[in-house]
Amino acid sequence: MRRLIGSLALVLFPLALLQAQETPVRKPFARWQASGYVKSLQSAFFISPLPPLFPFETSLYDNLIHQRLNLAWYGSDHFTLHVEWRNRLFWGDQVRLFGDQFIELQTNDDFFDLSRGKASAKGVAIHSTLDRLYGTWTSGHWEISLGRQRINWGISTVWNPNDLFNAFSFIDFDYEERPGSDALRVQYWLGFASRAELAIKLADRLDEAVIAALYGFNAHEYDFQIIAGKMRADWVLGGGWAGSIKDAGFKGELTAFYNPEADSARFNLAATVGLDYMWDNSFYLNTGLLYTSTGTTEGLTDLFTYQPSAKNLWPFRYAVFAMGAYPFTPLLNVSLALIYSPGKSHSTFINPSLTLSIADNWDLYLTGQLQAARQNKAYQLPLKALFMRVKVAF
Repeated sequence: MRRLIGSLALVLFPLALLQAQETPVRKPFARWQASGYVKSLQSAFFISPLPPLFPFETSLYDNLIHQRLNLAWYGSDHFTLHVEWRNRLFWGDQVRLFGDQFIELQTNDDFFDLSRGKASAKGVAIHSTLDRLYGTWTSGHWEISLGRQRINWGISTVWNPNDLFNAFSFIDFDYEERPGSDALRVQYWLGFASRAELAIKLADRLDEAVIAALYGFNAHEYDFQIIAGKMRADWVLGGGWAGSIKDAGFKGELTAFYNPEADSARFNLAATVGLDYMWDNSFYLNTGLLYTSTGTTEGLTDLFTYQPSAKNLWPFRYAVFAMGAYPFTPLLNVSLALIYSPGKSHSTFINPSLTLSIADNWDLYLTGQLQAARQNKAYQLPLKALFMRVKVAF
């Protein structure tokens, strides 16, 4: 009942704001804007023996039809309502292998349950979720948003220690919008490139909530930000910057986490820095470094199922990132990304990709994801995946 009442509050909040406007809305009808896409994704996973789940060499083949609809309702000059949802149809080996657990992995773990899904024993599953449902009220220097929304405080390209609300994995390439949070966000614009923010992610208990403030400003042609607050059991303090060194982009973030109740490792740190540059021939290079004190330097960790957070952005303590991309024609772009983690296993993530525009609003995307690691004194590829996606946008 509490969650039902909360869900109704998310929907009725926009209407209450509209009624509170001093000047009534005189438009004969609401202004709507719609967009979205349909995607078809085929995947193949090749897994070396990884007991106990995969005691033998295993191949998994899966398919996905993904439809997304984004709606925006401009009720007045001050208020906008956003409703966005994704519907997905899965079939293949992973559904047969994991069943309802596969559906649980697709569900955003947030305050309100806005997802529905079901898997069958025949290897077919459906899942539908509202990952955006929020109203935004603006007036003067103020902007207030309430509901399921994305609060993106990240600056860097690959890893975002400042993104306390919606950390994402670089490996999850098929969810461009990223998950949202059931939250209240208040922004006050102080001037050119300067703002103050307060954001609260709802939770059943205080030690599960995220409450943080951000102050952003511009100085010496750099954008800076400072964040402070509490992320679940951790007190946090951090910051980030974005600027350039000559013609190269220069970005970085760091966040310190302190948990006074922890038995050990009360203090943790996540930090990243990166450079990117584009040459006159359109060749693009992006490089970065990551340190996360919660990461390991021992053994092998499954990168494909790793769930990141601002505190645990990568399973390994150190990581070096490099990506190059080049448009061979205006319709064809090729890229290669590498993430190397020094340690006992020397884990290396390899990600070649090809994007082809096949027609107006139609794209073909081919990519591979491989995890190389040193095992038994030799480099091996314990996890390999290939993906082919066709996407049409509207």
